[in-house]
Amino acid sequence: MGEESSRNGNESVSADRFDEEAVFNEARRIVDPGQRALYLQQVCPDGQIRARIEALLGVHDQEPSFLNSPVGAFDLATSEAICAEKPGATVGPYKLREQIGEGGFGIVYVADQSKPVRRRVALKIIKPGMDTRDVIARFEAERQALALMDHPNIAKILDAGTTEGGRPYFAMELVHGIPITEFCDQQRHSTRERLELFVDVCRAVQHAHQKGIIHRDLKPSNVMVTMHDDRSVIKVIDFGVAKAIGHKLSERTVYTAYGQMVGSPLYMSPEQAQLSGLDVDTRSDIYSLGVLLGLVD
Repeated sequence: MGEESSRNGNESVSADRFDEEAVFNEARRIVDPGQRALYLQQVCPDGQIRARIEALLGVHDQEPSFLNSPVGAFDLATSEAICAEKPGATVGPYKLREQIGEGGFGIVYVADQSKPVRRRVALKIIKPGMDTRDVIARFEAERQALALMDHPNIAKILDAGTTEGGRPYFAMELVHGIPITEFCDQQRHSTRERLELFVDVCRAVQHAHQKGIIHRDLKPSNVMVTMHDDRSVIKVIDFGVAKAIGHKLSERTVYTAYGQMVGSPLYMSPEQAQLSGLDVDTRSDIYSLGVLLGLVD
């Protein structure tokens, strides 16, 4: 059937693979509630998908613009702290080489460890100004979640400490890889080869579940593929919003604020996306794996 044009012609939605991201991006540009509802009614294949996109739009509409934030909240001390941690700086026994990632509250660098052994690692540090009680609790929870797991398809934690400014950091296995979707397309893998890689993703997630950990943010950028001796190896990374089942990951209380969305909207389960009263469990990761499989296959 080809591709159907969206209402304003700025996005397109494939008839054989519904593109929720394209529909969400187009709908958020429609200010009039009536026109937005009509657009969603026209393009959404079923009510469940429409309800999920409407929930995401509701969260998007409630988020304040950074332009409405007061000027002056970023002080000189914070600026100096940011400048202190850049390529060439030293954090504990680690010398920072280059920044390779940035999340909501942490920055990831390639770093060289000098003692007690020499090796290259990925070093994740809490951003200056983000070291609130809640953020530190989540950071410690991620660190503990990684420490609990021992699986060849999950990035390993190697060390932990604090910067001179008192902000936590941890060193983990440096993964030289690319997202699984990009890797499969670049290598022009067959369906069988893609499924063989995906089996390893499932095994890694199963290991996390057996350790009582729900990832809650499974998506292509958190499922990397690296090469070991000409063999493709899956590495699941970023347990920054992981949740423990039946035990605590941090001595501090990790609190998710009322109405706060945890995870990436395009890959999360309905109970996460709709901010319902249902608590998430391992089935949320299974749902995200299904979405990921649709992109990999």
